[in-house]
Amino acid sequence: MKQTFKPYYAVIFTSTQNKNIDGYSEMANKMEHLAKQQKGFLGIDSARNEVGITVSYWETLEDIKLWKQQSEHLEAQQKGRVDWYSWYNVRICKVEREYEFLKNEL
Repeated sequence: MKQTFKPYYAVIFTSTQNKNIDGYSEMANKMEHLAKQQKGFLGIDSARNEVGITVSYWETLEDIKLWKQQSEHLEAQQKGRVDWYSWYNVRICKVEREYEFLKNEL
């Protein structure tokens, strides 16, 4: 049976941090918890080393717009610009297909 795939959107947030990141982890956890409650939220992946990459997945562009304008998220964005980030970039992409590999270990 053929599986149907509905396209969705990915917001790719790439950043470098300043030296002082007091409160960053707490805010990141709060934003992830809050995002999960938003209409259209599908999931999130994140990794950080010298450069951080967080990808959140959304059903529609309108859902992304509403998340960007959410009041607590606006406060976190401002705090990030003032205190935590030396640079960031945001990309919004339409995901039209996907596939994965999972190795079964016995």
